[in-house]
Amino acid sequence: MINQRGKAVWNGDIKGSGEISTQSGTVQAPYSVGARFEGQKGTNPEELIGAAHAGCYTMFLTSILTKDGKQVQQIRTESKVTLDTSGDVPKIVKISLTTEGEVAGLSQEEFQQYAEKAKENCPISQVLKAVPEMELASATLK
Repeated sequence: MINQRGKAVWNGDIKGSGEISTQSGTVQAPYSVGARFEGQKGTNPEELIGAAHAGCYTMFLTSILTKDGKQVQQIRTESKVTLDTSGDVPKIVKISLTTEGEVAGLSQEEFQQYAEKAKENCPISQVLKAVPEMELASATLK
């Protein structure tokens, strides 16, 4: 088993701000309500979920392609996390993955199948299955 940690510190009331950090120290970023809902500078939980998901998905996709002997030059992924703020409480209602790969000797159809398999099985995708809609918006082989 591997344990990884993230930390958050919040200062003041809801108009205050805080800092989110990772165990490795690689990420140490300010966050606030303004950054989350008003486009102000800083990060927010949904952005970090998107980055974690894109990273996990890309690594998992690369792993399954490599295990099958495919020559991966590059995989690029974006995970767009949609937060609905129209109800009583904000809810993540959709996550949309877009991935593009450079993989030698692979057809578009094969790449699509690998991309779907990664969407279903990467560890972060598994954690996020409570989100009402998770789609692979596109998987493009260059």
